[in-house]
Amino acid sequence: MTEALLGFAAVFALALLRVPLAFAMGAVGYVGLGLLRGWGPTAAGAAQVVYDTGFAYTLSVVPLFILMGNFVARAGLADELFGAAFAFVGHRRGGLAHATVIACAGFGAICGSSIATAATMSKVAYPPMKQLGYADHLSTGVIAAGGTLGIMIPPSTIMVIYGIVTETNIGRLFAAGVLPGLLCALLLMGGVAFIAHRDPAAGPAAARTPWPQRWAALRRIWGVLLLVAVVLGGIYGGVFTATEGAGIGAAGAFGFALARRTLTLRTLVEVLVESARTTAMLFTILIAATLFSNFVNFTSMPGDLKDGITQLGLPPLALIAAMMAVYVLLGTIMEELTMVLLTLPVFFPVVTALGYDPVWFGVLIVLVVQVGLISPPVGMNMFVMKALLKDVALSAIFRGSALFCLPLAIGLVLVLLFPAIALWLPGLMT
Repeated sequence: MTEALLGFAAVFALALLRVPLAFAMGAVGYVGLGLLRGWGPTAAGAAQVVYDTGFAYTLSVVPLFILMGNFVARAGLADELFGAAFAFVGHRRGGLAHATVIACAGFGAICGSSIATAATMSKVAYPPMKQLGYADHLSTGVIAAGGTLGIMIPPSTIMVIYGIVTETNIGRLFAAGVLPGLLCALLLMGGVAFIAHRDPAAGPAAARTPWPQRWAALRRIWGVLLLVAVVLGGIYGGVFTATEGAGIGAAGAFGFALARRTLTLRTLVEVLVESARTTAMLFTILIAATLFSNFVNFTSMPGDLKDGITQLGLPPLALIAAMMAVYVLLGTIMEELTMVLLTLPVFFPVVTALGYDPVWFGVLIVLVVQVGLISPPVGMNMFVMKALLKDVALSAIFRGSALFCLPLAIGLVLVLLFPAIALWLPGLMT
């Protein structure tokens, strides 16, 4: 166990020296295994990890879902989602913020990335809120928080990677994310209603949209509904695997972009390069985390920790709650995917030893990551928005995001106390 503790200390020390965590984990894992097993077997094992990760069929779902989200953004479907939501709720106090949450939920169902959802909605939702006189802390906070729905409402990149690392069924993980995702969306809308009630000037109401225009806006989102129904319906119904669904979704989004003539040769190259860059980043983190995980598993730490926790005699739910508290603290100083991959080798054996469903634990992890994405000082969604909205003060983004941490935390507590919220739909799958 001492070797593993030294490894974790080395990773954090390198992180403090501003070494990217992916490189820190990979280097510590490689050196640690080299010292314990010998350099020859370690080099061979590292090469095998890189090969297996690069050629893993199940991992092909990651670039395909990323590609689907980028094509969808280019096709303008995000604008139509926001327009339809605005038509129905824009006339209420805080209505544009409510519409942003609804649009984020819809976009998340065809994207799978929190950062992409927040970035897209910054371009779509912030200008009309600014024009109507919304306070920056409300408009930016709701976009940052709504963007986190991109990783809870399936498809979800983090769920895919969690499923691959822990060998958990990805289709069941996707099904488990539906109700918690809708719950989080409702809680965020509740947060908007509370803020608008306390400070009506922060979220003024827009003009009421006539019903004929509402139905017209609803008809324009048929592409989104069709794409979601085909991809997720096919996965849940067992018609095709998650990887096949990702391929169908990417092809469908590409077809929509072509049909709407929003895709030129230049934009196609931009989409492919952006998708490749994001995929390369995720694969680099995954390879490094696998190397570090192999090092930790080679030591006695997972077994010692499991035995030690069992001997404490604490209620199992209290141990899970303690793990969630650790994730919340790490989320304030660490990038979310790296944090999850760094801790899974330690926490996951304990969770399975306690008899908990790994699908439920996966949903809890995504819920914690949602909070981390909007928690200072390194919440990624906040800095993505700052990069896109250069005229908005970072303090306003921080303040707005902090207001929506509570609704997401409530969602985490509810799923922690009532696992059926996450496990009911997977239980219906054949």
